[in-house]
Order: sequence, then structure tokens, then C-alpha cells
Amino acid sequence: MNLSNLTALSPLDGRYGSKAEPLRDYLSESALIRYRTLVEIRWLKYLAEESTIIGLPKLDTDVNTALDSIIKNFSLKDAKKVKDLESQTNHDVKAIEYFLREKLSDSQNLSNKLESYIHFACTSEDINNLSYALMLRDTREHILLSEMDSLINDLRTLAHEFADTPMLSRTHGQPASPTTLGKEFANYVYRLSKQKESFKQVEIFGKCNGAVGNFNAHIVTYPDTDWIKLSTKFVESLNLKYAPYTTQIEPHDWMAEYFQALTRYNIIVLDLCRDLWGYVSLGYFRPRLIEGEVGSSTMPHKVNPIEFENAEGNMGIANALLNFLSEKLPQSRWQRDLTDSTVLRNCSVALGHSFIAIASCRKGLSKLEADYATIQGDLNNSPEVLAEAVQTVMRGYGIPDAYEQLKALTRGQNITADSLEKFIAELNIPEEARSRLKALTPSDYVGLAVELARNV
Repeated sequence: MNLSNLTALSPLDGRYGSKAEPLRDYLSESALIRYRTLVEIRWLKYLAEESTIIGLPKLDTDVNTALDSIIKNFSLKDAKKVKDLESQTNHDVKAIEYFLREKLSDSQNLSNKLESYIHFACTSEDINNLSYALMLRDTREHILLSEMDSLINDLRTLAHEFADTPMLSRTHGQPASPTTLGKEFANYVYRLSKQKESFKQVEIFGKCNGAVGNFNAHIVTYPDTDWIKLSTKFVESLNLKYAPYTTQIEPHDWMAEYFQALTRYNIIVLDLCRDLWGYVSLGYFRPRLIEGEVGSSTMPHKVNPIEFENAEGNMGIANALLNFLSEKLPQSRWQRDLTDSTVLRNCSVALGHSFIAIASCRKGLSKLEADYATIQGDLNNSPEVLAEAVQTVMRGYGIPDAYEQLKALTRGQNITADSLEKFIAELNIPEEARSRLKALTPSDYVGLAVELARNV
């Protein structure tokens, strides 16, 4: 059976295959093979520049160009060739070495002397840790940060659009002091922006120091080479931070930071989706009608907030994986076990579901239409929320038991605007303050929400 959208086991390659397409250049098996090939070639080229590596000729322009072309022109055909070699070797990284040997032997421009320096003094983890570092860095830079920013910008647009649209707040699910619809979006703009920056700033590390992190074979072969300096410079040449102390594996501590930072962003998106789902349920928003779209298979009237539900479900899967990755990857028995290798292959799954979730949330936002009548009706039916303002003004003028008086008036009572106005009229406060309270409506009682929404 051939792999297709219909035969795929993972929704990322099946149902969500088209949505996940941008990730394939960075997180697929083919991408991993390409990154491994890049690291092997870069290491070969770096060694050739080191004068103390006797026996490895300095590479001329033609040779450098030929090596670079292997990376530049790397194709699915090349990836398939590597997988064919892996089926013989039963070793994914060794297959890269044999693939490159074949590539070198096919070119008259490349000296046979280069072949023995492919994968020189490297353990598989030297190649793998750098490859995954590049994968996760590039996915962050080219995919995730852009999608994060797009969601933040969408929310900022809504914050400004609805900056002065008053709405009833709910604390513990009950009517509370009003805010504006825009201010609620502004809260998420601020929170997501903060966590995006935290995710962006996570430093990505790599190592290239041999079987157990001590340059054992390196020193025996070339004792005059400053291997720590060379390894540091090589890793930094890939725009990664150098990890000076490792066992066979780079300890993956930075990965835990990376996944935890992404999780924090995702949790806020999940919180947003649940809030918006609730506002749709209250009737504050309606999902925009799409011609031909079906809400329920039996109830024709339904228009469901499916994008926010989709985002919530995908975020749940993503965060479960991200939390597991964060906990598992920094752990390894003694100098090395293979559990991290198995687990690392699921990074793409966690990032894929994160990406799908953010995209679904954005789609849901694009379909929202505010129902101003419903929003205003809730405000009009909740005059009791002005009790906070009344008792606070009373406190300001030294009236005793202000809170208790308003509690007796409003708590559990069917208070009306008229009964509240009558209470205000009898207060022993300056006329200016009394007039201000009488004129106050739930729609006006929004504090600095409008300003805060516009300034985000």
C-alpha cells in the first residue's frame, strides 16, 4: 500500500497533510538526512582548513564548489539513496558517510584522499546533535516565529477594532466589572508577545567532541591540534552555541528550554481558544457563514466554533509531547543510551501539532463576527456591576460600612437601574459625586480599558 493522505497513520501526513506542508523542508525524514549531510560536509571542509591536520589536502575552489553543490542540490532522490544504504548498514548516520563516499568517487574534481576524512573522529551523536539543532533552529526562525507573530498581529488588529466596544466581564462565570472587547484581545497580545520573545531567545547548543566528549581519538591521531578551539569554532560557524562539557551526547538541556518555552506560548493560545469558544456560546460572537459549509449533520441551524476546538485538541497533543520531550531528553544512562534517539524523532510531531493549532486559531479569529446587540443586552441586564463603583466612592467620602451596604442591596437581589439610582440619591456625598454615579451605566464603567486596548 502506497503512502498517501488516506493511508497515513499520522494526521499530520493525512488529514492535516496540506496544512503541515511548510514544515516538511525542516522536520521531515528527508530534511533530517539533508541536515546530516550538511554537517558532514561542513566538518570535512573545516578540517581541511586546519594546518595541523596532516594528510588532508587544502580544498581548492572547484572542490569546495562541488561539495557545496551536494548540499545545494540535495533532493528526494538523494534521500532515497541514503535510505537504501541504511537498509544495508542498519545505521542511519553511517549511511550518510557511504552516500558521501559515493558522491566523492563520482566526481573527478574530488580527491580520493578526502574519503577517509568523511565523518573523521566523529560519533553519530556529533552529527545528530548538530543536525537536530539546525532543524529546530530553522523551524523556529522560518516557520514558528512567523506564525506566532501572525497570530499576535491578528489579535492586535482585533484589540484596536474593538477597543471601545464595552462588554460584561465574568469572574467565576458571574457578571463582574465591565471591560471592552478590545482590552480582552490586548491581554492576549501582551501575554503571547512575552512568551514568543522567550521562545525566540532560547540559545541552541551543539557539540563535536567524539565518542564520550573527550576528543580521545582526535588527540591520539593529531596531538598538535587544538581540538577544543577547533570544535568550538566549527560549532559556532553553524551559528550555534558550543557545549564544552558533554558525554557522548549533547545533554539536550537547551531542548528542554526550547520545548518548555513553546509550551508556554501554546498554553496561552489554548486559553484564548477556550475564552473565544465561551464568547461564541454566549452569543457575543458568531462564526461567519461559509457557503456550503455544514455545522451539524442533523441540525441545519448549527454554525460551530470548530476552529477553536480543533486548535484546543491539537494544542493538547502538542503540549503533551512537548512536556514529555522536556522531561525525557535531558536524561541519559551514564555516557549514552539510545532512548533519546527514538524520542527525538517525535520533535516534528510536537512542532507540527503546535503549528496546526496556531493556524486553526487564526482561521477561527478570521471568521468571528461580533453580535453587538447581545453584548449590549448583557450589559443592560447587569446594573449590579455598578455596585463596585458606588461603594468605592462611598469609601472615598468616609461613609462607614460601604461594602456591606452595597452587599445587602445587590447580593442575590434582582437589582434594577432604578433601585440603584434610588440608593445613590440618598447618599450623603457631594452633589457632583452623586451626579457622576447617577449618570454611570455598565457600558461607561470600563475604566482605562479603551486606552489600554489602543496602546497595545
